[in-house]
Amino acid sequence: MSIINPKDALLDVRHLQVYFPIKRGLMKRVVGHVHAVEDVSFTVRPREVFALVGESGCGKSTTGSAVLRLIEPTGGEVYFGGENLSALTEEQVRLKRRDMQFIFQNPYASLNPRMNVWKLLSEPLKVHFDLSAGELRERVEEMLSRIGMTPDQLERYPHQFSGGQKQRISIARALITHPSFVVADEPVSALDVSIQAQILNLMMELQQEMELSLVFISHDLNVVRHISNRVGVMYLGSLMETGDTEELYRHPAHPYTQALLSAVPSHDPLHKSQHIMLEGDVPNPANPPSGCPFHTRCGRCTEECRKHKPALREIAPDHLVACHHVE
Repeated sequence: MSIINPKDALLDVRHLQVYFPIKRGLMKRVVGHVHAVEDVSFTVRPREVFALVGESGCGKSTTGSAVLRLIEPTGGEVYFGGENLSALTEEQVRLKRRDMQFIFQNPYASLNPRMNVWKLLSEPLKVHFDLSAGELRERVEEMLSRIGMTPDQLERYPHQFSGGQKQRISIARALITHPSFVVADEPVSALDVSIQAQILNLMMELQQEMELSLVFISHDLNVVRHISNRVGVMYLGSLMETGDTEELYRHPAHPYTQALLSAVPSHDPLHKSQHIMLEGDVPNPANPPSGCPFHTRCGRCTEECRKHKPALREIAPDHLVACHHVE
């Protein structure tokens, strides 16, 4: 569990679980479950950027989707502004969408190709607000200006824009209702490297201007260090370590975090780091190992690691690690 007082958090995720059923045969009987997210807890403060990092398939995106109930959680609770989202009906959650939004990874797939920019941006306002035609136009043009686009592009369709422009439109669509919380699921990974910095800088400017709380999902550790206040490291559906970004990057405590950071290229040509090679493969989430999820690849593994799953515990202020053998 996070050591942040839940009263100080905008988002409070408690013991979140997401299992996907495995069905086989003509009758589509459930023969097992994929443990995509397993007992994940964290908090996000107002106006804070909390990053979720880890290898592909570790459950980052599923966690982000489950927090906003785009995927229904199997277990656990999610509190937003003190209200339990898990207990709300679908209609009540829909009304909450004005304050909680999602930026998808692939703008090519997330934008309706049959809707022009005007329809893409005005539709959320029509759903959540009762605005006059003039107010609607003013809000749309204001958001276009914020993302560096102009009103003469309102009649264009997604296929008429570059990848970077598409993602700007996706960001504008998510932020046009002025939400207080946004989940950004690898928002720059589908873009050219030359465009990524522009989109990241835009997101940082908007996050500060609009005082947003942000869950930023990424596998790029350099990007995460640049944009986030705190970081959560995931492995096989579980949180291995959380903490202040600079503290975690300078003093990684979990062996998995240490291995991830050792693989990050350095911008300093004189800096030499030893790459920690992990042996073996990531276990099958349909048949996860007992005890610590990481014990099958960990050089510190003991019998205790094989039998008992470690809980997140504090080793420094706001720095939690799920490991039995943290020095």
